[in-house]
Amino acid sequence: MKKLILSFCVLSFIQKISAQTLEKMTWFNEPEKWEIKNNSLSMFVTPQSDYWRVSHYGFTVDDAPFYYTTYGGEFEAKVKITGNYKTRFDQMGLMLRMDKDHYIKTGVEFVDGKYNLSTVVTNQKSDWSVITLDKSPSFIWIKAVRRLDAVEIFYSFDDKNYTMMRNAPFQDNTPVMVGLMAACPDGEGFNAVFENFKVKHLPDQRRQDWLKKNQ
Repeated sequence: MKKLILSFCVLSFIQKISAQTLEKMTWFNEPEKWEIKNNSLSMFVTPQSDYWRVSHYGFTVDDAPFYYTTYGGEFEAKVKITGNYKTRFDQMGLMLRMDKDHYIKTGVEFVDGKYNLSTVVTNQKSDWSVITLDKSPSFIWIKAVRRLDAVEIFYSFDDKNYTMMRNAPFQDNTPVMVGLMAACPDGEGFNAVFENFKVKHLPDQRRQDWLKKNQ
């Protein structure tokens, strides 16, 4: 019985730490309605909001909700996302951001009635790549791995088997804001839920290689 009680206390402590970590993050463009509960962030996405810079459309916007923490070096970030997408371009997922001219946003985007795995890479100007899903998943996992001067982006339906969807250049040795992003460029907002967000530190690869050569 004592072991059972001790295990329960340890589990409760771990869950409390996770919740505190999420609660200590920072808003950029805070939405009007949001809540943190059980290591989950839910928000009503700000209507008429987005991230995009110049190319193809000719406009620049930087006003969608983004809830972030800051990391230097190399890391792996992942999150489970669920959205009740309604309108063209409704989107949610992860964002890695250095500044207004340099960021990556990636996740699910609802376009013309279809669910797409979507990535926008912005380096002064934005590009956009999509993979149309053949089904409408109730949720999906998105993972971004920052290594050296690039970010690898993956998706999964079960948090076990991940498939790469993009490899994009990204400046190394520079602190980056990493966190949870959602946008609603055309619509009146939608409900978005982010669960089990986690950032895992990865040892610097160049340093690891140097250590091996200089043992």
